[in-house]
Amino acid sequence: MTKTARVYKIELLIRTRGSVTFRELLEELEVSPATLKRDLEYLRDQLGAPIEYDRDSNGYRLGADYRGERHELPGLWFSERELHSLLTAHQLLSELDTGGVISRHLHPLLARIHQMLGTDDADAKLLLKRVKIVSPAKRPVASRFFELVGEALQRRRRIRLLYHTRGRGERGWREVSPQRLVHYRHTWYVDAWCHKAEGMRRFALDAFEEAELLETRARDVSVRQVAELMDAGYGIYAGARRQWATLVFEPQAAQWVGREQWHPEQEGQLLEDGRYQLRVPYTDETELVMDVLRHGAQVRVVAPAALVRNVARQLREAAAAYAA
Repeated sequence: MTKTARVYKIELLIRTRGSVTFRELLEELEVSPATLKRDLEYLRDQLGAPIEYDRDSNGYRLGADYRGERHELPGLWFSERELHSLLTAHQLLSELDTGGVISRHLHPLLARIHQMLGTDDADAKLLLKRVKIVSPAKRPVASRFFELVGEALQRRRRIRLLYHTRGRGERGWREVSPQRLVHYRHTWYVDAWCHKAEGMRRFALDAFEEAELLETRARDVSVRQVAELMDAGYGIYAGARRQWATLVFEPQAAQWVGREQWHPEQEGQLLEDGRYQLRVPYTDETELVMDVLRHGAQVRVVAPAALVRNVARQLREAAAAYAA
């Protein structure tokens, strides 16, 4: 039985029976007296459990101030494996969180997890070093913009921002009502109602140049409507008019692509000759073309015709640039 399970059982036995002797606890837990003493000290000193020894009953009970009240031990609902998983999740969040905004607020939880595992600080740091997350082409986001968007979402307020539309090389002020944060391919976006365009738009937080929180209440768009408007396309691109791309991968690439999710609504099937056919919806072909090109000769675009022509043109241009 792990330490986590033992301290939970001690607290549960005392709560349900009212008073439990030292001998009864030893029999229930099947541990040495020294281990039981350490567990009782840990419950009282580290977790703040109101457990006291009662001479009259020769047993341990909840203190008089807590009788009849419910006292919870935070974190004891998790098994040891689940606590290790939480540490791994913390490491993942740290990698997503370049500015340390999220991690800073998670430190109290992380400290509690360390306590529950019974590890010292050195052990916890060693465990975190055993998890490595590679994030190529990461686009860092300024912490002030991340926190501002988070506050706007929480308080349901609008944001006025100076935004750099990199595709067109334009900068301009916009007033937006944030609806949700999106993390995609190593950077953060916010789906927001743009009051200038009078519609939903997706903004990259690393393209914010200036931003301020307004006291004007944000326009509310239902989560379902946000998903319908913003998640229909391929990758980060949103749009209303959907098309379906049909791609066929050679047997070598099929071993990997057959296990990948390109889109939640994709349709895939393994062909008799070992190739893999994948159909994915898209509204803007920009990102889809990039993903197709990275597979080189291992993929053939079957449909639609416009996508076939675009991929062929970009291959010719790449070959000409390489030859030059």
